[in-house]
Parts: sequence; C-alpha cells; structure tokens
Amino acid sequence: MIDHCAFNGDADGLCALQQLRLAGELDPAVRLVSGVKRDIALLQRVKARAGERVTVLDIAHEQNREEVQRLLADGVQVRYFDHHFAGELPRHPGFDAHIDTAANVCTSLLVDTWLQGKAHRWAVAAAFGDGMPGPARALAEHHGLAEHQVAALAELGQLLNYNAYGENLADLHFEPLALAAQLLPYADPLEFVRCSESFAVLRAGHAADMAAAANLAPWREAQGMLLFRLPQQPWARRVSGVLANSLAAAAPTQAVGLLSARVDGNWMFSLRVPADALWSADAFCRQFATGGGRVRAAGINCLSPDQLPRLAEQLAGCYPG
Repeated sequence: MIDHCAFNGDADGLCALQQLRLAGELDPAVRLVSGVKRDIALLQRVKARAGERVTVLDIAHEQNREEVQRLLADGVQVRYFDHHFAGELPRHPGFDAHIDTAANVCTSLLVDTWLQGKAHRWAVAAAFGDGMPGPARALAEHHGLAEHQVAALAELGQLLNYNAYGENLADLHFEPLALAAQLLPYADPLEFVRCSESFAVLRAGHAADMAAAANLAPWREAQGMLLFRLPQQPWARRVSGVLANSLAAAAPTQAVGLLSARVDGNWMFSLRVPADALWSADAFCRQFATGGGRVRAAGINCLSPDQLPRLAEQLAGCYPG
C-alpha cells in the first residue's frame, strides 16, 4: 500500500509522525506533506489514488472536509488523528477517525494511546510543545521519567513548536519536512537533544527571538484579557506561538491574545484562554473567517487592520474575568 501523510509542522504534528514511523505504522517511503503552523489546508496537496492510504495528523477536519470527501470518493483510505474542532465527520467505511477535542488531549497523546505507549517520550515532548504541561507531566510520571529527562523533553517540545510559526517557510529555521527527516533516526528524543546540531540551532534562535520580545507591554488590557501586538518582523512571527504560551502561563486567570503583523499589512492572531473560561478559544476565533483551533488555544490567520477594534472589544466581552 502506498502511504501518504499530511501533518501539521508544529511539535504535535512532528511528534505524532515520528511515533507512527518508529512503530512501523507508515511505509518507509511515505509521501509527506506539511507546512507552517497555520497552513492547515494541506489535503489539497495530497495526490492519492484508489487503494492508497492517507494519514492526517493534527489538522482540523473542518477546514479539510471537501478534500477528505474527494479522497474517500476516489477510493482512498483516510486515517485521521486530531484534537481540533472537526465539524460533522463522514460516515464512510474508508474513514478511520481518532479525534478527541477535550482540552487535555493533543494529537500526539492520541497517537500514544493508539500505539500503547511504544514511543511515549515523543508524546511527552509534543504535549509540552502544545502548551499542555499537566498531561505531559502525567504521561512522564506514568513511565517513570526523571525530572532532568522531563525538563529536556519540555524544552524540545517548545523548540519544535517554535520552529513551526511563520507566515511562510522562509520565516522558519527548518522546513517541517527537513526537520522530520532530521528527527527520524532518533528513537529516543533525548538523543536528539544531546546529539543533533539542529537542536542547538533551534535553541539559539529561540533565545535570540525571545530576547527581542522581552518587556513587551499590552496593547489593550481589560479585567479578563490581555492583548499584545508584535511588529512585522520574522522574529516576531516565529516567536508568536511560544510567546503566547509563555504570556498565558504568567497570567493563568486571563485570556491572552497576541497579534502578529503580516507582510501584506494584515494581522495573524493567537489566543490562549483559562481552563474555566466560559468561551472556548476555538469558538471565539471561528467568529472570524480564517479562525479555528481548539478549546484553550486557537488563532485567526488573517485580520484586516479595521477588524482589530472589533477583535479587542469582543475579546474583552467574552472573557470578562
């Protein structure tokens, strides 16, 4: 069987892919498709034929519904692992869904459960990278990992996630397909941390970009929310995801929004919300045309400048504290 795999280029997508490859659940010659974090309409680029299989990792079904239907109609098997809002799923014998939108689940954790923990260290790294330290630590504790190992996996997850953010591939330190190839030889992610020059590049790049973002002050502030704006610079686009997670961790009772200026004059938006928020992050972002995500973390790919006042007003209204 010819295998195809479309995966999100962030930590969750990369680590889910790595787990499946290590477990022999994908053909060694699998045909991969990926992109920057916000490039989720990936199934448009999958050219599979009848009798072949497509595995989808960490990409919302809602934004790929028509392409899934196209593949199924062409006789392609579709295996779907994801934790984002999915909308109505197809009822088709060729569709194998592993989708859970609970706030404490990411795609790599779903894959870890399905594989019965065969490559659990990669799932721990992914959960940390996806801003889920609680589930990450719970899985690490279940497998008896030492604190220094947990710390290294947390840094790895954060750096893999950091690498995925950008308006285009030129913003990234490593294209996701290249990074997936560099991860592949390492059954143990801790060996990648110790031995890979790519890890050192990501660590240095992350440190420089976070230093550039130091002392960032809120652009808008209300009782239940903080809204920040970043300049139109590659470092700002790269750092937006990990910075949003860091700002949210520092203000756990508030909704934290981060606006990043795009090259075309529009804006990208990242949102993190508290666990007890009345509105989910993805529900808020889906009010805008290019919005989506999951319960506690979501985003909007493109906002025009004249939409920003409405965004700030609605954010303050939905998360009043």
